[in-house]
Amino acid sequence: MITYCGVAQSKLPVTVTDVFQNRVFRAHYFGGLRWLGNAAFYTSMETLGAHTIILKHQNPDGKVVDTILNTRNLQDSALAVIEEYTWSSQENLLLLETASEPIYRRSSKARYDVYHLQTNTIQPIAAGKKCAYATFSPDGNMVAYVRDNNLFVTNLQTMQETPITTTGELHKIIHGSTDWVYEEEFEFAKAFFWSPDSKKIAFYSFDETAVKEYNMQTWGGLYPKDYKFKYPKAGEANAVLSISVYDVMTQTTKQVDVGTDKDIYIPRMLWTKDANVLALKRLNRLQQKLEIIHVEVSSLVNTIVYTERADTYVEINNDWHYLADNTSFIISSEMDGFRHLYRYDMNGKLMNQITKGNWEVTSMVGVDDAKKVLYFTASAVSPMENHLYVIGLDGLHQSALTSMHGSHEIEMSPDYQYYVDYHSDINTPPKVTLFNTKKKVALKTLEDNAQVKEKLSQYQISPAQFFHFTTTENVLLNGWMIKPIHFDSTKRYPVLMYVYGGPGVQTVADEWMGGKYLWHQALANLGYLVVSVDNRGTGGRGTAFKKCTYGKLGELETKDQIEAAAFLRSFDFVDSSRIGIWGWSYGGYVSSLSILYGNAIFKMAMAIAPVTSWRFYDNVYTERYLKTPQLNPEGYDQYSPITVADRLQGKYLIVHGTSDDNVHYQNSIAMQEALIKANKQFSSFSYPNKAHGISGGTTTLHLFTMLTDFVLKNL
Repeated sequence: MITYCGVAQSKLPVTVTDVFQNRVFRAHYFGGLRWLGNAAFYTSMETLGAHTIILKHQNPDGKVVDTILNTRNLQDSALAVIEEYTWSSQENLLLLETASEPIYRRSSKARYDVYHLQTNTIQPIAAGKKCAYATFSPDGNMVAYVRDNNLFVTNLQTMQETPITTTGELHKIIHGSTDWVYEEEFEFAKAFFWSPDSKKIAFYSFDETAVKEYNMQTWGGLYPKDYKFKYPKAGEANAVLSISVYDVMTQTTKQVDVGTDKDIYIPRMLWTKDANVLALKRLNRLQQKLEIIHVEVSSLVNTIVYTERADTYVEINNDWHYLADNTSFIISSEMDGFRHLYRYDMNGKLMNQITKGNWEVTSMVGVDDAKKVLYFTASAVSPMENHLYVIGLDGLHQSALTSMHGSHEIEMSPDYQYYVDYHSDINTPPKVTLFNTKKKVALKTLEDNAQVKEKLSQYQISPAQFFHFTTTENVLLNGWMIKPIHFDSTKRYPVLMYVYGGPGVQTVADEWMGGKYLWHQALANLGYLVVSVDNRGTGGRGTAFKKCTYGKLGELETKDQIEAAAFLRSFDFVDSSRIGIWGWSYGGYVSSLSILYGNAIFKMAMAIAPVTSWRFYDNVYTERYLKTPQLNPEGYDQYSPITVADRLQGKYLIVHGTSDDNVHYQNSIAMQEALIKANKQFSSFSYPNKAHGISGGTTTLHLFTMLTDFVLKNL
């Protein structure tokens, strides 16, 4: 009960409108934190009305000691709202990003300006033209960026712009930025890197000429417009990749030899601590062989210092660090069955395995070279939790720095004296806290989301509860359950299951899920039991669990979701005739397969932006798990929902954005065509001009209102 004006009233029901329109439960994060003075200070960014301020805080108490920038004081109104900012190494310049335009998931272009703190003046980069990924040189004297598929550098003393490349062309040649598939699947868009001495820039180039185009129509005018972009589907040709190094002083460019096999990937590139040695990770097309190559850029001599092979695939991540003395490097590998950290000398000789155990390192946070210790996050407590640890580079004296259950995402200061902990659990929005690393002491709460927690206390919230069970194939699976409000074990409730289920991804994690969690609460308010179970193939439990789906995506995931539904039917409080399932993207794929292969157990399914045939999806992701369609045709077709559309018996909803550049609308069209051919009735909905996230304006509200109505009508 809550009290208004002294009168006791029932708690409020969670509604779709509260979640997606009024955004009553929107969590806040401490915005724009940047470390200064080797962490003696830090800055934060806040938007107040129509203006942005950047504040300087002192450590360790977090007291505000200066206002670095208040855009209200700038004459250019276009700079009123700053979206991102970067400090130069001398901390006398700020690179400001405004008016950004998203392109795909990680790519965008924006206006960039340099703000001079001493003179309170602004210098526009590229004469105010929009460009991408503007980045200070390490010495702070230059800025490099991409515009119109070419790479440029501007000298901040003279503001002279110099083109590094000139051959960039839409749909043909890209310099300094990734193509679509690299951006999506290797998770980076900026494809140029300053050398530590600011004298060179290493960059990617992609020749997309041979890559086939995908065509989307966009609506809004009298005639629809075509939007075409290069998208390499499974088994199809990739862009031809090259790596080059530009010398800033001589304005000359050298191309690096990446090997005779051109059908490869370079998923990571960085400079070692030696400004003349560039390091590359080279991956073969099937992603079963990874090599680390050191390139001596003055002579272009290449040395392979590390090779890793797998029968399935080699995982790519950002765990890669060269020590300050340039005598060794650290990487992560799954070679012992779990993702762990290893140290190698510069010739590729293994020095030692740093972390060990039947648990997974989730990220390498930082390496304190002076103290010879490494900070990392891991699932050592539980596959559902993520904690911060410190360990010696020799693999000794591992110690946990976080203790509260849940998920801890960490941002470490450059001197490793402090870290910011973004902590949440499945029922609690994030709390952002500044800690002292050595003493493990909380110094200041930067954001506690107290208002959100207070709002949650006023609403009918049914806390999610974790559980696990063993399948008939003797596989232990983890799950969570949200019970209906005023749950009564003597009653029988309908169940809606939520699934993603894709390789290495978990939905069963002790972390705040935001909108989906709150929508599930709205369903619990309406009398539904909501459940999620991580099937085989998901993350946090080692390679045997994750990679068992290799070569046959869909089979084991579907079996496990059907087994989960059967397990739920064993409870007296579950209405065994009213079990449904929903998911988005890979989850839409699994929910579709679940109602088709589990047609005797699932009454309904909702598939949002689903993959329905892996032949339609991109080659980097799909071939990683299935090889090519030429090598493994049955792996592509046997567990495609399209091939078994005639098995549909329950109620099925398929939803897609027509401008989905990731999982193409083609997937839903093909599925609908198969269902029609099989004379199966179904429901479908298309969101015009919407991408994979199906968002913008009132779109999310509309979508979840429709999903709620479909659940109420059919479950």
